[in-house]
Amino acid sequence: PVTGARFVLVALRLAGAALLSPGSCTFEDSACGYQWDYAHLPWTLHGEGHYISVDTSYEGDKAVLSSPDLYSEEWSCVRLIYQIATTSDTSPDPARLNLYLRQEGESFDRLLWSTKEPSDSWLIASLDLTNSTKKYKLVLEGEMRQDKSTSIAVFEIKITSGYCIECDFEENHLCGYVNHWNPNVNWFVGGGNIRNSQSILPKDHTLNSALGHYMYVDSVYVKHFQEVAQLISPKTTAPVSGCLSFYYQLKQESSIVFTVYLRDMSGFYEEIWKTDSALNADWTLAEVDFNAPYPMEVIFEVAFNSAKGGYVALDDISFSPVYCSNQTGVPFNPANAGCNFEEDLCNFYQDHKDGPGWSRVKVKRNVYRAGDHTTGFGYYLLANTKFTSQPGYIGRLYGPTLPGNLQFCLRFYYALYGFFKMSGTLAVYIFEENHVVQEKIWSVLESPKGVWTQAEISFKKPMPCKVVFVIWCKSFWDCGLVALDDVSLNLGSCQAADLLLPTPGECTFEKDECVFTQKKRGRGSWHRKRGPTPTSYTGPKGDHTTGVGYYMYIEASNMVYGQRAYLVSRPLRGTSGKQCLTFFYHMYGAGTGLLSVYLKKEGDDEEIPLWRRTGEQSISWLRGLIEYESDTSYQIIFEAIRGVSIRSDTAIDDILFQAGPCLEVEEIQFSSGYPDSLNEIEY
Repeated sequence: PVTGARFVLVALRLAGAALLSPGSCTFEDSACGYQWDYAHLPWTLHGEGHYISVDTSYEGDKAVLSSPDLYSEEWSCVRLIYQIATTSDTSPDPARLNLYLRQEGESFDRLLWSTKEPSDSWLIASLDLTNSTKKYKLVLEGEMRQDKSTSIAVFEIKITSGYCIECDFEENHLCGYVNHWNPNVNWFVGGGNIRNSQSILPKDHTLNSALGHYMYVDSVYVKHFQEVAQLISPKTTAPVSGCLSFYYQLKQESSIVFTVYLRDMSGFYEEIWKTDSALNADWTLAEVDFNAPYPMEVIFEVAFNSAKGGYVALDDISFSPVYCSNQTGVPFNPANAGCNFEEDLCNFYQDHKDGPGWSRVKVKRNVYRAGDHTTGFGYYLLANTKFTSQPGYIGRLYGPTLPGNLQFCLRFYYALYGFFKMSGTLAVYIFEENHVVQEKIWSVLESPKGVWTQAEISFKKPMPCKVVFVIWCKSFWDCGLVALDDVSLNLGSCQAADLLLPTPGECTFEKDECVFTQKKRGRGSWHRKRGPTPTSYTGPKGDHTTGVGYYMYIEASNMVYGQRAYLVSRPLRGTSGKQCLTFFYHMYGAGTGLLSVYLKKEGDDEEIPLWRRTGEQSISWLRGLIEYESDTSYQIIFEAIRGVSIRSDTAIDDILFQAGPCLEVEEIQFSSGYPDSLNEIEY
């Protein structure tokens, strides 16, 4: 009988292994089709311990493991059970574990998750994967850096259809749900015939059997009034909205408060459900509408008033993307609340009793006056022009109505022109719908003149509201010019947005040179810089990303006429179909030389010219667009050639690679001479 029992166990385990979905792996006797990249450190499979780890006995900085091709036409959840173990407390450059999504047709991998936290035991990461029609691979990267005292192990990768906040508590990782430890009251796993467990219920809900598991919290150890136990879900990693449902049982001797909250990353709690009935001795279904447009956790909280409080049990948390109530509201689209003013005012409007406050203007490319922020030769809004400069004058620009109770991040670019104090000339107010309440949430301080500077403001209001841009001209001497462009609104706070993972294929040079390297450093090299370049009458005054960040440029005074500087991307994955490269370039200075962009395919000696500009172009950052194709691995090269004089500082910023054709077309890919009308200003 013993052998029989053992055989049953083995059979069960084999059946379990056979049931693993594609892309899932427990690393028992194989890597399930996962392959490592031989250009980097190898991984070692430890079948007896059921894990795979980075082998650091070789020299190298990272190990890469990629899954077989996967499809997921429905929403799915990737759960990763891992550990970073270290023997030293502090490392200046700690090891990291990264998980990327490699989609078919994309030259860049999308970073889904990254961690460098060491731990004494395994941890779990849960990541929502939105449904997609494209094939994809998951790519795990263990970055060892210079950290010789650390090891990285992966115990299990599990891909299940459904959402990461769903759980039936049948597996020991509890789907990444964690109990917030409290000395007296905590959530425990119940059921499963666990001996001497405080297993209060005869059966769970999932299997309706004594072998099934559920979560419960009991008042037996309560010492103080209002002690709280919290069960915290994994954080949502993609926007979700719909119906959250769960089963619970509640037995109480004295008042128990069982509440469900949403908690955003800034720690703000929002109650979404509370028990109403006094007693539920049987499993009861609860359903609640749930909206998480930005990362949130769901918290199941039980508060007891005495040790004779009773208990609460919880099981089968599930989620459906359809609201429980018959809500048919269209979800709010933040894109409709922004504007680049290229076509019109979008959903912004002016109050005409203010008079002509803001005008939509366009400046032709010229070397005296900056153009817009979007392209350098498009439209922006200008206020306090000579028509309106009456002391005490106020002009308002109203945005569309925004729903209440959502966290927003407002970003826009402004530029100031004038000889005098400009602080306070531009302010942002929030008008609540009744227009009675106005709150000033931002106003301009002194900032460099004529530089497009980014402002970002987080706000959250309980009631529907509008964003209003207000210009104020205190006295004739304070009426400079105020320009506004590229207003955007995102869900979530701006601080949370900074923690968000980078856009694949984007390089703003804020932290480093991203995928680019110098061909040869030395006199003919690109430099990463912020602020104006040292030579007057050439180079930008600030970067394009924020106005106060970094860009790459060539310093002409360190180079000789005709000397070249190369910025070369690392090899990028070839894809079938068109790709679009967008970047911003700055060519201001009477002696400016050439800026060219080349495509170099793997195995080819020659570089294919894609785009070129010669000579002084504009005092503004101008947008360049290039459409190209390469089905083999390739590199993109930016080449700058110094011109006839030291007024030849050429700069680039905000490079973005995107799959698919460019949505707009640039008129000239290759240009030399400049029209005489370069210095005209057009209103």
